[in-house]
Amino acid sequence: MIKSPDSKIYFKYHFTFRDDTSKTLTVVVEKSDLSIVKPQHKYFPDWAKLKSFKCPHCPLNEEEHQYCPLALNLQDIISEFGDKNSFDIVQVFVETPSRNYLKKTSLQQGVSSLLGILMVTSGCPVMGKLKPLLYFHLPFASIEETEVRALSLYLLAQYVKFIKGEKPDWEMEKLKQIYEDVRILNHHVSKKIVNLSERDASINSLIVLNNFAEFVTIILGEKTLEELEFFLKEFF
Repeated sequence: MIKSPDSKIYFKYHFTFRDDTSKTLTVVVEKSDLSIVKPQHKYFPDWAKLKSFKCPHCPLNEEEHQYCPLALNLQDIISEFGDKNSFDIVQVFVETPSRNYLKKTSLQQGVSSLLGILMVTSGCPVMGKLKPLLYFHLPFASIEETEVRALSLYLLAQYVKFIKGEKPDWEMEKLKQIYEDVRILNHHVSKKIVNLSERDASINSLIVLNNFAEFVTIILGEKTLEELEFFLKEFF
């Protein structure tokens, strides 16, 4: 198990394929602000430039940011897994500071778990609003687990604001907006990846595209609350 210094958080993903080949990717994050500690890139692709990759609701200024930070993180995933099949069965061993995880699953799901970290810590201001979830990262989380983590942490934040005398968002309107912004980002980036794969045959767009499609966009409606009520009934 990785021993993490107080100043940093480590996530290590080890993929073992059926032919006994393997890949290991380690993500190091600053504990203070959950920003990714990235190695110096030797190559910055033109497709990652902010002016061409920018989402319609992106607040970043092109004069200050030449490259989209999320796109640069995608570059790492594409270079490692771009030639793989999304549905290849792999064994994924995940090391975190608190505990380890092991699962035999599709490469798609394993990469999706890793991609969640890379998206949130990339420096993208839209995805960065989900940083609190990373302190309690759960590899291979189900939709229900992700919903409970997101809703619980957000409501806990509102309770802290209430105790401090600030105005809480009990109706979770801001959380709804956060996930709507994430939905727009997912849709936009998915289209960009499809266009990218059409220009470069070595890139298997499915593996990244599918992960964006599976990234949970929580709909805070009556149906979701009814489903969650089953788990909470003893508290009522």
